[in-house]
Formats: sequence, C-alpha cells, structure tokens
Amino acid sequence: MGNLLKVLTCTDLEQGPNFFLDFENAQPTESEKEIYNQVNVVLKDAEGILEDLQSYRGAGHEIREAIQHPADEKLQEKAWGAVVPLVGKLKKFYEFSQRLEAALRGLLGALTSTPFSPTQHLEREQALAKQFAEILHFTLRFDELKMTNPAIQNDFSYYRRTLSRMRINNVPAEGENEVNNELANRMSLFYAEATPMLKTLSDATTKFVSENKNLPIENTTDCLSTMASVCRVMLETPEYRSRFTNEETVSFCLRVMVGVIILYDHVHPVGAFAKTSKIDMKGCIKVLKDQPPNSVEGLLNALRYTTKHLNDETTSKQIKSMLQ
Repeated sequence: MGNLLKVLTCTDLEQGPNFFLDFENAQPTESEKEIYNQVNVVLKDAEGILEDLQSYRGAGHEIREAIQHPADEKLQEKAWGAVVPLVGKLKKFYEFSQRLEAALRGLLGALTSTPFSPTQHLEREQALAKQFAEILHFTLRFDELKMTNPAIQNDFSYYRRTLSRMRINNVPAEGENEVNNELANRMSLFYAEATPMLKTLSDATTKFVSENKNLPIENTTDCLSTMASVCRVMLETPEYRSRFTNEETVSFCLRVMVGVIILYDHVHPVGAFAKTSKIDMKGCIKVLKDQPPNSVEGLLNALRYTTKHLNDETTSKQIKSMLQ
C-alpha cells in the first residue's frame, strides 16, 4: 500500500471509537503465519495483473480488417496472430481470479472462526484483516479497468468464433492448447460479467457460508459489516481523515467499503439495504457522494449493478433515489 492506513473499529459506533488498528505496520502473529504466507503469494502478483490489464489495448484494428476482408488470408493470419497472445493474458487474469478466490476463502475461515467475535478477530488478526482489505481493493480496481475496456470481450469473442471455424475446416490452431473448450466456456462466463472479480468473490463468500453450516452466518456478516463501518467512520470523521498522509488511502478505504457491502449483500438473507442491516447504507452512500464525482462513479455503479437486494421492496425509497 505504501501509505498509512489507520483503521478504526468500534463495538458500538454510536458511542465512538474504542480502539485503533494500524494496518501499515501489521505483522502476522505465529497463529496467522500459515494463512498469511499463502495469501501473500497471491497478493504479490496482484499489481502485475493490474499493470497488464491497464496496458491491454486489444486487437480491434486487426479484427475489423479481417472481418471486412474475409477472403484476404494475410489479414486473417494477422488478426489471429494479434489475438492469440491477448487471449493468453485473459487466461492469466482468469486463473488469477481462481487463486484470489482460494485466498479469500482462507481468510474468511480465519476471520470468522469461533470463539472470537468479528471485532475481536479484526483486532487480533490485523495482518489478515489487512490482506482481506487488499484483496477487495485489488478486486474493485480490476473491475473498474475491465468495465472501461470493451476490447476484452471483443477479442475473446473473435478468438472463439475463429477457433470454431478452424475446427470445422480442420485447420490446426496455434493457441488452442492454451485455452481448451471447457476453459474457454468458463472464461466466457467470467468476462461476460460487468464486474467479474467481484462476482467471483461474492460467489466464493456465499459458498463459504453454505459449506460451513456449523458456523453462525453472523460470524461472516458481522465481519463484513464491521469492516464497512470502519471505513465509513474513517472517511466521514475529519479527525481520522486528516491523518491520511496520502490521497490513495481515501481510494483504498472507499473500495474496501464498497467491496464488503457487496459481499454482505450477497451473503446476508435480507441484504445490505434492509432496515435491519448492520451497515449504515445511507452513511456509506453519502461518503461516496461527498467525493469528486469522477473518482467514485465506478464504485457507485458497483453498488447499483452488482448488489443483489437494491431493488427489493424492503429497500427504502431514499436509498434507491440516492443511488439513481
């Protein structure tokens, strides 16, 4: 992160803070080390994935030329030659989402285990809580970049159409071994999502809850709502916000807040927007709306389009209008 991230958590947010967590200097304790090291291996590759995605330019020009001149073999070869390495990149992104999912499930297991409460876990296992926040930060950044890059789906669609045509004509396809049909189907579903990484993590969290029936669901939802409250209080309280030494910390907290809201909304039976929700949705949306509009539009869209319960009858008209 390279910046100071102080996280405030409160057992009762109305009564004010009762302790600070210093994420920047959080070091794993002996009991955290095994999971921490497993997750760290994944997180080390996260920045490289984002750089690859940011520099992804697509093969739009070559594809258009090939489609406009279907009889020109050279243009067909040129388009195929441009698309194959790009699909290699898309495969790498997809495989990283699977690694991220496994990392998240490991962290959820550690941060929701009995006999400690979610607040106690976040206080005791600060290094794991930091990693959880970093996964969400990465996820929102990845999805923001993906949403603004239509070349990804265009390239992959062209790759699949061309591959299908080559099979029919018995033409050996370089790159087919890279992405077989089953993997191509899974990748296609992944990239069809507006926010594929968030969908992966939402599904993973839902699966975690359903597979751990002996664990009260509140252990998971309270962990998520506590983190949302931490971020909101830090962002809306001038006393804490003034301690941020870097604007990036604000972006980090905003992304983590939105990420945990979305996971909570997918896992909690009535979601994040109901009156009984432990997340102050009005407060969270207000915090987002108080930022420069161009910096949070992607996050507001994530709440609009990737939550499960926003359009439920139990969601107040005020919250719906705040997100319009």
